[in-house]
Formats: sequence, C-alpha cells, structure tokens
Amino acid sequence: MNETGLRRCVAAWPGVALDVKWQDHLVACVDGRMFAMLNLPRSAHPGWLHFKVEDDLFLALTEQPGIMPAPYLARARWVTVTEPRRYPQDWTVARLRRAYELVAARLSKKRQRELGLSA
Repeated sequence: MNETGLRRCVAAWPGVALDVKWQDHLVACVDGRMFAMLNLPRSAHPGWLHFKVEDDLFLALTEQPGIMPAPYLARARWVTVTEPRRYPQDWTVARLRRAYELVAARLSKKRQRELGLSA
C-alpha cells in the first residue's frame, strides 16, 4: 500500500483524519487517536505499514514473514508490515479497518454517536 492507497482506503471512514507527522510518516487517526501509519518514501524504511491489532492476534501476526512488532508501539499491540507486497490488498484493507474499529471502540459512547459510529 502506498500513500494514495492509504488515503483512498481510510479517508471516507467517520472521524478519520490523515496527517504527516515526524516529517516522513502518514498517520491515520480517528478522533485524534492513531490507528495506522505509513512510512513515506523519504523515510528510512519507505512503504512500511504500521497498525493496531487485537491483543490475541499480535503474536500470531508477528510470527508471519514480513511482519514484526512495531517499533515503539508494540506494547500497545501494533505491528509493522515490512513486506507489504507479500499480503493481498484485501487483507491489508481488512486489517486497517479492524485497527480503525479497535481504536474507535475506545472512544466514549457519546463521541461514537457524534461521529456516526454507533446507533
């Protein structure tokens, strides 16, 4: 997934904002809380994709080839896909959507309603 792909994938989801942080990372947030990040071409590791995962999936995913615990964010159960071409696009989109859902679920119920995330 590249920058354009990430923008197309997540931009329409309720409450999502995209911003470049640390000069070389495109960060996707829901209501200001990060759920995914892409290393831009000028970074040390261009194309690496980082996102939040469920606690019980963290170890299973990090045992897969091309996936490792995310630097600085592993304790919050984030993974880094170092070989994004190894995984199909639909797998990546599903993982990003789940990361979004995990973070959005931690918002207050009131805020979730305001963003149109719950009935």
